[in-house]
Amino acid sequence: MDLAYTPEQDAFRAEVRAWLEAHVPAEPLPQLATTEGFAAHRAWEAQLHAGRWSAVTWPEAYGGRGLDLIRWLIFEEEYWAAGAPERANQNGVFLLAPTMMEYGTPEQKARFLPKMASSEEVWAQAWSEPQAGSDLAAVRSTATREGDAYVLRGHKIWSSRAVFADWAFGLFRTDPASERHKGLSLILFNLRSEGVKVRPIPQINGLPGFAEIFLDGARAEVAHRLGDEGQGWSVCMSTAGFERGLMLRSPGRFQAAAARLAKLAAGRKLDATQEAAVLQAVMDAEAYALSIYATASDLIRGGKIGAETSCNKIFWSELDLALHRAAMSILGARAELVAHGEADDWLDGFLFSLAGPIYAGANEIQRNIVAERVLGLPKG
Repeated sequence: MDLAYTPEQDAFRAEVRAWLEAHVPAEPLPQLATTEGFAAHRAWEAQLHAGRWSAVTWPEAYGGRGLDLIRWLIFEEEYWAAGAPERANQNGVFLLAPTMMEYGTPEQKARFLPKMASSEEVWAQAWSEPQAGSDLAAVRSTATREGDAYVLRGHKIWSSRAVFADWAFGLFRTDPASERHKGLSLILFNLRSEGVKVRPIPQINGLPGFAEIFLDGARAEVAHRLGDEGQGWSVCMSTAGFERGLMLRSPGRFQAAAARLAKLAAGRKLDATQEAAVLQAVMDAEAYALSIYATASDLIRGGKIGAETSCNKIFWSELDLALHRAAMSILGARAELVAHGEADDWLDGFLFSLAGPIYAGANEIQRNIVAERVLGLPKG
């Protein structure tokens, strides 16, 4: 991996920075998990798409720029450094889309990707179930084939964005006699269709960032199954690789937070513990960036994302928590005051970071994966 940027990459960075300086809203958008906020974020996504920035690595035919992962990382660094809004359609653009590029039919790509890039259609993930959270292979929701459609029944939970999203991608058991990883299929379904009920789940701040989805006879086209019937586990593991190891949490997000933390600490009298926490968080953000640049370089050379992505997931989730704990310690008691301003931003981020070791696969499960599939240790 060459740590020096090429002149072309530097020129691309300058182009990204100039566009963001001209277009990032001067004031923060309303909270994403509100009707007003979601509409504002969807409009921002449309603006990104109009500038061909919403999915820079995608083929141009689907709304992208056909760029490599290094340029995507450069874009992400500039995006977060500019304080640009959170992405409303991250489940679609960063998780489903790369999987669809690999497993989707030409018809599926033509049907879904352009509207995903523009956020005309926003996506939710429908994997977890009340009895199958971290144990994804234990899903019970079923998809029974009837002609050219599947009839969906079951209960999904902790589905981010589902309150406001248009579509969801879910894991269903298409073989009723199957167990565990076999007999599963990944199916795309419309959240507005008959037989689908979405019920908001209030977060600690009272806003509906998550939802549970009840499926009672909802119908999804067989043509909207991603991959072969029964191949759902392999397809989902591909999505999970992108979620845990690369695209869901780009280094730019944490580099920007580390820069904000360093600015917060500057000029303040810190004790030794606080000073060490700031220094460690800044170094870890840079270490994570170098690791992801190495992963991206390997993928460009034809490599594959494997079980080692669980290491990344553990690292970025614990890094996010450490960054925000350090900030809360520096701010002291006033960090707990809910009011607009710097303290409020850090408080919101801290509350969200608490979920990091759980979503995208609980860290306890990720450590088991690392032990068994990376280190080759026996099961306990």
